[in-house]
Amino acid sequence: MPLIDNGLPEPLQTLHVMGICGTAMGALAGMLADAGYTVTGSDTGIYPPMSDYLASLGIDVMEGFVAENVDHAPDLVVVGNVVRAVYEEAVAVVERDLPYCSFPHVLGELFLREARSIVLAGTHGKTTTTSITAWLADAAGLDPGYLVGGIVKGWDRTARRGAGTHFVIEGDEYDTAFFDKGPKFLHYRANTAVLTSIEFDHADIYRDLDHVKESFQKLVASMPEDGLLVARWDDPNVRSVCEDAPCEVQGYGPGQTWDGRVEGVDTARGRMEFSVLRNGKIWGRFSSTLVGEHNLYNQVAAVAALAAEGLTPERLRPGFESFAGIKRRQEVRGEPGGVTVLDDFAHHPTSVRVTLDALRLRFGGRRLWVVFEPRSATSRRSVFQTAYAQAFDLADRVIIAAPHDQSRIATEERFDSRALAKALRARGLEAQSLANVAHIVAELGANAMEGDVIAVLSNGGFGGLHQKLLDRLEERFGDRA
Repeated sequence: MPLIDNGLPEPLQTLHVMGICGTAMGALAGMLADAGYTVTGSDTGIYPPMSDYLASLGIDVMEGFVAENVDHAPDLVVVGNVVRAVYEEAVAVVERDLPYCSFPHVLGELFLREARSIVLAGTHGKTTTTSITAWLADAAGLDPGYLVGGIVKGWDRTARRGAGTHFVIEGDEYDTAFFDKGPKFLHYRANTAVLTSIEFDHADIYRDLDHVKESFQKLVASMPEDGLLVARWDDPNVRSVCEDAPCEVQGYGPGQTWDGRVEGVDTARGRMEFSVLRNGKIWGRFSSTLVGEHNLYNQVAAVAALAAEGLTPERLRPGFESFAGIKRRQEVRGEPGGVTVLDDFAHHPTSVRVTLDALRLRFGGRRLWVVFEPRSATSRRSVFQTAYAQAFDLADRVIIAAPHDQSRIATEERFDSRALAKALRARGLEAQSLANVAHIVAELGANAMEGDVIAVLSNGGFGGLHQKLLDRLEERFGDRA
């Protein structure tokens, strides 16, 4: 059977998910399992937390993309955007005439068709904003479905169907699959959409900023007339894509319809007190684990989207109080010997800068080490080589790891870790480039002191650096851990 581009095959009981360890793909697998389908999957680079999550669901995950993975002839193969047409498993799917489609297609057909869809999109902040929006909606009793591109503390699922009428979903601008080069969010039937920011990213699929904006313009154009766009209005790129919006637009950001104000930060508890303003007047006061100006406005956006669904400050406040954060977003992995080791996903220069700003707010004057692994498709390229030099100014010491596999990137287009370390030193920072995880662990293990904060920034497994570092610090500090 050829590519499925309308409806789904019947009967449908067994589904095989290619690229299952991607955050969105793993989330979909969980929803399918919860709905009673038999799910298998395949991927490379299988590591926690997604590997643990899939194991908890009893989903069989096969290593690599080989033909044998589909020997069981599933009713439908769901193909992730990590999969290339030349992969042995993809070739086998086509040659064996197995029905296949993209993950957004399955999501739309099985879970979004009848829902009121709230889509959180943008270059930065979409996982955080989706997580807090879904949590607030759930705590307020809406019982929403959700799909989050990360793991929310307190939930054992990254996605669920939900019994209510709402579905909160992270709107990824990355392309859908090798046979569908449009962005995922075009499949999500948004009734309300949040646009947090628009910058150039994903250099492997987008030519330039204008190309990125074209995708977001398509999202805006797809909105229903009775829909709502909640848009970061002090971002000129966001404003420009919303110029011809067919629906209501509510701006948020400094001085906009929806604004926010930090009232104080409890550095001991890691919480921020803040107010949300509407038309210049305080609409509600809240307390949250999400610290920093960027997180202030992520939460303002969530409030604006849910206020449109009739939620009041009183109904939102319990959700803010109970939200415990997101794994890999300023996540404390351990504190051996009084050294705080954090895991964070930041990889774009803007994400790095605002993350360090938030860490300064959260931890005050404690010495801040930053370990950065260029791992994403964009960060492994030289496109942001200069921009990164200005992203680490709030750190005390910086370690730049060697980029992840650059074999498919032309030599002249490759990011240079040593050049970045040199540029950082020229700005007055203590910075070095270290070739591998063992060298990084040795450096930190020998020189980190009680009270230090070590922020590890990577969007991948980083060779198990986090646990190796914790083990080394525990070994060094012994009973003081």
